[in-house]
Amino acid sequence: MPLLFDLLGVFFFGVSGSLLAARRGFDIIGSLLLAGLTGIGGGIVRDVILGVLPTAFVNPYYFIPSTLAALLVYFVAPGVQRLKRPLLVFDAAGLALFCTSGTIKALELGMNPFAAALLGVTTAVGGGLLRDVVANQTPSIFDPRDMYAVPAMLGAGLIAALWVAGIEGWAWELGVAAIVFSLRLLSLKLRWHVPKAVGPWHRDAELH
Repeated sequence: MPLLFDLLGVFFFGVSGSLLAARRGFDIIGSLLLAGLTGIGGGIVRDVILGVLPTAFVNPYYFIPSTLAALLVYFVAPGVQRLKRPLLVFDAAGLALFCTSGTIKALELGMNPFAAALLGVTTAVGGGLLRDVVANQTPSIFDPRDMYAVPAMLGAGLIAALWVAGIEGWAWELGVAAIVFSLRLLSLKLRWHVPKAVGPWHRDAELH
């Protein structure tokens, strides 16, 4: 089941990468590369920090979902350049799955709950960050009109807390992923955002 969650996360993030490639007018090679980078990038960063060989380099199955994602966008989604909503939905799904699986892997390798949660967030946002940088657009995690990382932080924190409480199992992981996915979509619909780096009182002071 953990492998299935990981592969689904790679697929969902891969679709988001290919959708962005299509919107930016990239060719099919660019779409394949962006799908792969988005799908496995966060996991590679996590594994490098953990000091282990990246899972995607050990198990070749990890390259299949991102390839299928690029082909799906190529054959099934004509005119997808104008469709931003599917990109956000698939990205939310990948975010939800990876913040849980990344946290669990770190916990299984002996990381303390706080470090494991941080690595879970890294797994969740790393691929999207690399995708946006390579595609030359402002990363969602730095967008002041968005709260991209907050749902991932909540999900990773919940998984770590459940682990400490001795509560494990794929049903709990799926439940947390569903919460993260729902929160991410709700934040997009209601246009929630986090406070800016400079408080409003500083901006008021500049006016006097």
